[in-house]
Amino acid sequence: MSVTGEALTSTQYIQHHLTNLAVGEGFWTWHLDTLFVTLALGILFLGTFYKVGQKATTGVPGKFQCFVEMCIEFVNDIVKESFHGRNALIAPLSLTIFMMVILMNTMDLVPIDFIPEAAKAMGIDYMKVVPTTDLNTTFAMSLSIFALIVGFSIKVKGFGGFAKELTMNPFNHWLFIPFNFALEMVTLLAKPISLALRLFGNMYAGELIFILIALMPWYLQWGLSVPWAIFHILVIVLQGFIFMMLSMVYLSSACEDH
Repeated sequence: MSVTGEALTSTQYIQHHLTNLAVGEGFWTWHLDTLFVTLALGILFLGTFYKVGQKATTGVPGKFQCFVEMCIEFVNDIVKESFHGRNALIAPLSLTIFMMVILMNTMDLVPIDFIPEAAKAMGIDYMKVVPTTDLNTTFAMSLSIFALIVGFSIKVKGFGGFAKELTMNPFNHWLFIPFNFALEMVTLLAKPISLALRLFGNMYAGELIFILIALMPWYLQWGLSVPWAIFHILVIVLQGFIFMMLSMVYLSSACEDH
């Protein structure tokens, strides 16, 4: 365990693997490793699905075409069951959320020192490879969903209807407007916060366990990392499903005019 040729203590090793490659200061800090990995995975996802779509056949499909079709049908069926409205954006949005969250989470299965050591050989001291262990990523996604929730609510209910929903529920009397507004704003703001923190917390904890296993003697690492990685596959897929499902439920609620 070393960086720039110097041995690291356990604490330094953990801190090193949890530190992003960043430029800038304060609010304008950019996590370059998060941006790079997310962009690369986005290109991989879009390019692969586009290529499969272009080469899709009506006959006996190949194995990868079957996989892509299964993903699309799986998400499409869930959208039909969960989204109680009509919007052409929801199905592709749900597929994008599901696949991108899974792809970003899957980076946690890469051996913990593999990419950071390769980056160090190129003169890059820090390289975190799991975008969903970065709050910037999870909050960016959840705030995007939040913007869609507000936008759909105003589009379907009108600005007046949306304002009435925030001020006249649950008590339909003008005297309770301040209380209703405070209560509804807490409910509204809890949606993006819970989306972001749930995904971040689960993936951050998973990555930390991999780091702790890497601190153990080599003869114990395989015996612990392999079972944890197998279990972590379930976490990876489940977190993608939960993020997609909650996003659809929130957007479906926003599109319902009461």
